[in-house]
Amino acid sequence: MSRGARCARPALPAALSLFALAVFVGAAGCQPRAEPPPSDQVAAVGGEAVTFSQFEAYLERQLGEPGRGLASDVLSRLFDQFVEERLLARLAVDRGVAAAGGGRRAAIDRLLADAAAAAGDDEPTPAEIEVYYREHLAELERPERVRLRQILVDDRATAERALRELRAGADFAAVAARVSNNSGETFGGPGGELSRDELPPAFADTIFQLAPGAVSEIVEADYGFHLFQVVERLPAEVLPLAAARGEIRDHLRQERADRRLAALAEEARNRYDVEVYERNLPFNYQGTYSGGEAR
Repeated sequence: MSRGARCARPALPAALSLFALAVFVGAAGCQPRAEPPPSDQVAAVGGEAVTFSQFEAYLERQLGEPGRGLASDVLSRLFDQFVEERLLARLAVDRGVAAAGGGRRAAIDRLLADAAAAAGDDEPTPAEIEVYYREHLAELERPERVRLRQILVDDRATAERALRELRAGADFAAVAARVSNNSGETFGGPGGELSRDELPPAFADTIFQLAPGAVSEIVEADYGFHLFQVVERLPAEVLPLAAARGEIRDHLRQERADRRLAALAEEARNRYDVEVYERNLPFNYQGTYSGGEAR
């Protein structure tokens, strides 16, 4: 050992036996200090170094931006999702369902597909759909709705001329195609239905007083002048099972996928070491792995 690297040892009581002395000296000897991680390394996931630039690339994919203006609690949740993605991709490789070095999202999709195939319960049964329907009737209630068309113009004079034509019997769609900024399309997309709560308050009262086929008075807004026509009024109802079946099936599938993903993430956390180097993160990390290594 060089002179500059010599370790000082405390003086030992004379009464110590040679055995105790040997034990003491061994314990008090120089212990090698772990090298600190490089300043750009923000975590180690299953022994693999993770850099802040990799996290920024993840944010770009998820948000379309580096996320520099986000609050620490939001960045902490996103960082945990970033770590979890790497854990799940590693698990997919170790299970043999994905190749090392491939895309992580594709690896996770294959991992989920493999878990679904092993479970054999991906497709909800008709009985399960019916049980869900009966237990969630309140969520399937639909308020009174309307299907609408509108004419939107920039000035009141054009709106007044259009209204006179409509009251004289002109076809709403033909007038809209000629003068409207939006070609008179139906609100809410093709065949769209809108409840009172889905309409701007300034429009809702006027619209819900109209009978099917009727045309409103001119409604002024900050961005122009509207004329509305109610195409159809739909009463309040509970969505029938036949109409709700597809939506319920998709919901139950998603619930199962979420449960499988949570179980796989827990398995990966228990299988691989994760250590976050909080001092290298440019925000106040408050996530799952705060305080050091987590398993």
